[in-house]
Amino acid sequence: MLDDTLPLPTKRSISKLKVISLIVLIPIALLLLYQVYLFLMVCWYSVQNPTASAVMQQTIQELRRDDPTASITHQWVAYADISNNLKRAVIASEDSNFTNHEGIEWAAIRRALEYNRAQAEKGSGLRRGGSTITQQVAKNLFLSNSRSYWRKGQELVLSYMIETVMSKERILEIYLNIAQWGTATFGAEAASRHYFRVGANQLTARQAANLAAMLPNPTYYDTHRNTRYLNSRTNTIQQRMRLVQIP
Repeated sequence: MLDDTLPLPTKRSISKLKVISLIVLIPIALLLLYQVYLFLMVCWYSVQNPTASAVMQQTIQELRRDDPTASITHQWVAYADISNNLKRAVIASEDSNFTNHEGIEWAAIRRALEYNRAQAEKGSGLRRGGSTITQQVAKNLFLSNSRSYWRKGQELVLSYMIETVMSKERILEIYLNIAQWGTATFGAEAASRHYFRVGANQLTARQAANLAAMLPNPTYYDTHRNTRYLNSRTNTIQQRMRLVQIP
């Protein structure tokens, strides 16, 4: 039996509920639509070569603050026209388990977080990334170099989309063509010509290992090409190259 003493919903309270529902549902709907858009773009790039990336566009904007005529150097080349030495070197340096994982290496992310936390406690500026090549494609192609929980979360979602739609060969092809290798140098072809005056298909094992060693800090190594650490890292990568698989 209903209690007649309980107040019935008023028109005002019903209107408030509708407003609250809209406030909650509209952002969710927009977020879902954005994810659908990103998935469609992933599908598009699985068969079409990107002419630029989000990080390229961000870099141009930053360079043009000081020089309105600034531009970047970039030239797309097919997977078959990139030296296997560079493919091996990049996998050895950035993501040794690339051909086996499904886009994200949670153990590597955890190790990087622990390392970075320890360095921060020491007051050190050293940092280590735990991103796979797939995650770097997601970040470089669609997002930016900014650091935030939102960007990282979106990067993870995009990584699963990319792995679902694209082959490992296509993922690596895109990565090698959009990776930043200098202040204004993007992609394997531009990097090969910028540093060694040869095409990406002509790189020796040593040259490829040297390029791979630059990837964590390309703008720094653009002007510091002969540091002790870079040479040591190059040697390490060159030794590891024969142990990795390429798609």
